[in-house]
Amino acid sequence: MKIKVYFGIVAMALLAVAVFSVASYAYTYSRSIEPSAFRSFSTEGEGKVIVIPDVAEFSFTVLTQGGTDLASLQKENSSKTNGAIAFVKSKRIADKDISTQSYTITPRYKHFDCQSFPFGEKTVSCPPSEIVGYEVSQTTLVKTRNFDVVGELLSGVVENGANSISQLSFTIDDPTRAENEARAQAIENAKEKAKAIAKAGDFRLGRLLSIQEGGIAIPFTRKSLGGGGTFEAAAAAPAIEPGSQDIRVSMTLVYEIR
Repeated sequence: MKIKVYFGIVAMALLAVAVFSVASYAYTYSRSIEPSAFRSFSTEGEGKVIVIPDVAEFSFTVLTQGGTDLASLQKENSSKTNGAIAFVKSKRIADKDISTQSYTITPRYKHFDCQSFPFGEKTVSCPPSEIVGYEVSQTTLVKTRNFDVVGELLSGVVENGANSISQLSFTIDDPTRAENEARAQAIENAKEKAKAIAKAGDFRLGRLLSIQEGGIAIPFTRKSLGGGGTFEAAAAAPAIEPGSQDIRVSMTLVYEIR
């Protein structure tokens, strides 16, 4: 009987040790895979790099209005558009940097100003609207990396058939290098903040648990060419200045607290 009691006590002790071991392992494992769920904090840093745009782009439109001879209008519009494109190519703009953005044909209607009214037992109605002509519009996008010819392009396409220019803007062709530099600045900034917080809070920094990128801001500069951003008439080549742009990157670092 004493032997059975002895073995029972031993078995219970072994079971308790096993349960404790499992619980301890689970606790340790959970901390190893998700330490941020216990004691952690995050800091955010921002990096900024000033760059000079290297690409200018704008769009020009040829709008042709006329009567019901649609084929004639299309021919006239195409001739003017081709003339403007030929001028652009003469300034050594590559084919890949010239693209058609839109081509539309819109009917023009004659509307009768009258209303339906009762006339005896009959109702006299207004005649339906009639198509009296069409307008043909074609818009072309142009990009250039030679800012010395931007002014000539703007005035030259108008002289060669375009009757509207819009959306002149400046941007960066490949921002990867500047983004990486701004990203490195943002991480370093976040690290310095983390050290300052740890010192002020009287604790030590633990492991870096995660890094998250909050976003990249790459603005583009848009220049106005007159009312509503549209250049309506041929004139002397305007002076164009691209200015500079700020590429901003934000990064968030999560640290374990020790």
